[in-house]
Amino acid sequence: MSRIRPYRPADRAALYEICVKTADAGGDATGILSDDELWGDLFAVPYAERHPDLAWVVESDDDRTIGYIVATDDTDAFYTWFRDEWWPTRQERYPRPGDLVTREDRMVDYGYGRAPGIEPNAADYPAHLHIDLLPETQGQGLGRALMDTLFAELTRRGVRGLHLGIDPNNAGAAAFYERLGMTRLPAEPGGQIYGVRFDD
Repeated sequence: MSRIRPYRPADRAALYEICVKTADAGGDATGILSDDELWGDLFAVPYAERHPDLAWVVESDDDRTIGYIVATDDTDAFYTWFRDEWWPTRQERYPRPGDLVTREDRMVDYGYGRAPGIEPNAADYPAHLHIDLLPETQGQGLGRALMDTLFAELTRRGVRGLHLGIDPNNAGAAAFYERLGMTRLPAEPGGQIYGVRFDD
C-alpha cells in the first residue's frame, strides 16, 4: 500500500520526474520544452529546497516516489529567496528570452519575474503549494491525504490561508480543490486561482 512520508534530499530526482510527467494539464509534458527540468526548477524542487519541512512524498510498495506536495508558508518571502538565491543558479541554463513567442519563453520569463508583491492573493492567503501525483496514485485518496497533511501543518504554524494556481484546462484539478472546500479567487485572464482560509 502506498504511504506518505516526509521529503528527503534523495527524492529530488523523483520530483523532477513527477513534475514533468504531470505538467501538461495533468498529463505527460516530456519533450514539450527543450529542457524537461524547467518544470521542476519552477514548480517543485525550489520548494523542497527552501522548505523541506513543508514537503511530503507518496512512496509506493516497491519504494518508488510516485507523488508529492511542496509548499511555502509565506509566498512573498519565498519569492524573495527564489529571485535572490534559487533562480540565479539557473540563469545560465535558462537565458532570459528576448521575445515571449513560445510557451517555453513565457515559462522562463516567469522564472525571472518571481518577486515579492506580485501575487495579489498572498496578503490574505500567504501560503501556496504544488501537488502532483502520477496516474497510478490517483483515485486512492492520496491527494486528499497530502493536502490534509499540509493543511494541518500550516494551521499548526498559524498561517491564515493558502492559495494555488491551476491550469484552466485541468478540470479534474478544479473539481478536486472544490471538493476540499477551496473557493475561486481573483486571477489574471487565463489563470485560475483557488484559496482556503485556516482562521475562519
